[in-house]
Amino acid sequence: MDVSSRREDDEIEIDLGEVFFLLLSRIWMIALCGILGAVAAFLISSFVVTELYQSTTKVYILNNDSGNITTSDLQLGTQLTKDYVVMITRRSVLEKVIEDNALTDETYASLEKKTSVKATNDTRIVSITVTDPSPLKAQYLANEIRKVAAERIEEVMNIEAVNTVDEANLPTKPSSPNVLKWVAIGGLLGAFACAGVILVGFLMDDTVKTSEDVEKYLNMSTLGMIPVKEEEKHGKHHDAVKNTNATFGWGTKSGKEYLDLEPRMTFVSERSYNEEMKKYTIRGKLFAIIGKNLNNRLAVYKW
Repeated sequence: MDVSSRREDDEIEIDLGEVFFLLLSRIWMIALCGILGAVAAFLISSFVVTELYQSTTKVYILNNDSGNITTSDLQLGTQLTKDYVVMITRRSVLEKVIEDNALTDETYASLEKKTSVKATNDTRIVSITVTDPSPLKAQYLANEIRKVAAERIEEVMNIEAVNTVDEANLPTKPSSPNVLKWVAIGGLLGAFACAGVILVGFLMDDTVKTSEDVEKYLNMSTLGMIPVKEEEKHGKHHDAVKNTNATFGWGTKSGKEYLDLEPRMTFVSERSYNEEMKKYTIRGKLFAIIGKNLNNRLAVYKW
């Protein structure tokens, strides 16, 4: 049975502790991606996304001409407020605003998209808000929609009066984009995306790293870990391990030299274990500091 078929039959086991320490060892990379995401979001929100301004006007709708407002009038008025909200954004109102003001750059659909109407809870006060890249145009459109809507509501609903509570304001600060919100979301997305890539790489990594992996995937026994003392004054790479990150001194024995002990063995591979551990785990880094003159190699043999 080959390695690929063995791996297909095996269940995937995830060590949460190993995942935690993996992410912890790459925390600098996650933080860097978070910072890059936040910077990108800041640049986009500040220089790419168009700033929008909102202007709001409010009206009070009264449907009783007697001057004495009863409880039933208030209840009925509150229920009718929902009808008023719908009428304000109808085609008859917005198209008249476009026609009266010769807004050639606007259509019913575009003006409807810019206009939002909502009723204050348990009242007959209706707020009309217009959003536009120009603060002056947003203010002007809000006032015009209020005027036309008031006439239309009085005509259709037989309302006594639609009184203005607040004229449309001239906005001084953009309502969107919210730069701080963009920066926070960009930083989080960058950090989570980086962590996701690291986890996917971890789950997709099927290389042999430990003696347990050798037994699991190759169905071969590991003879042992070979501790080798490194002489700091020499920097020659041994021929048997020239493709690894380990540096060995003169006269160091390699995995191939142990083949003389057993002629039936075939040398498969040899790699530096501690050098890899120093890269990815805190435990490996501590070992490198404490025992910097030692370097374990993992030699794999086949019988």
